[in-house]
Amino acid sequence: MNIGLVIVGDEILSGKREDKHLRKVVELLAARGLALAWARYVGDDRERITAALREAFAGGELVICTGGIGATPDDHTRQAAAAALGRELALHPRAQALILERMADVAREQGLPFQPDRPDNVHRLNMGVFPAGAEIIPNPYNKIAGFSVGHVHFVPGFPVMAWPMIEWVLDERYAHLHGGARRIERSVIVFGSMEATLTPLMEDIEARFAGVKVFSLPSVDHPQWGRHIELGVKAARDPLPAFEALRAGLLGLGVELGPEMVR
Repeated sequence: MNIGLVIVGDEILSGKREDKHLRKVVELLAARGLALAWARYVGDDRERITAALREAFAGGELVICTGGIGATPDDHTRQAAAAALGRELALHPRAQALILERMADVAREQGLPFQPDRPDNVHRLNMGVFPAGAEIIPNPYNKIAGFSVGHVHFVPGFPVMAWPMIEWVLDERYAHLHGGARRIERSVIVFGSMEATLTPLMEDIEARFAGVKVFSLPSVDHPQWGRHIELGVKAARDPLPAFEALRAGLLGLGVELGPEMVR
């Protein structure tokens, strides 16, 4: 199953806040032998979010969506998800109970009476309004749940909440996928050559070794190696035969080789 990430928020696109989700999600997936297939940034525009989520729901992939599930005027993700699905929004009973628990906890911490009918507390229940049929994602930070519909999962934009919720989704819903995208890489640093020169060799390696993918990572200002290309192969099993063929081909081209790496 491919895994995608949708990151919602004007603050990311404007540069007011730096996105931290992409790197962390890659890390969380890698720790479980999984890999991210694609990522997409969307501003706080309901039509754009709806279009992105309509694709996510139709694609049948595992998709994580961060941000925009609050209850302020610039939060549109819950409504966009409902529109993309063609469903009504409804207050989820368990999400409602958790929000009430949270409000009672806060009142107790502040030494104040709990007033669930107070207008601001009633408004907070909107954070438990999800597309009909949604399942909740528990939030260990403050009990305000996220939600899932099929393989599309919605969490807040705050990393302190989102990341443990994403881990819960990956471990509780997709443990059977763990390890499915694990890859072994072998590569070598190549000096004094260009990608265009190496491309026929790369194509030959992929054609000769089934299941092996060749990669090329050029750099012009590396602090240790300067201008170079990291050329390598990766596969589900150790691609040593393919790497040996790649290395032999490079030597045949007369290029200078540097350190070799295995990941």
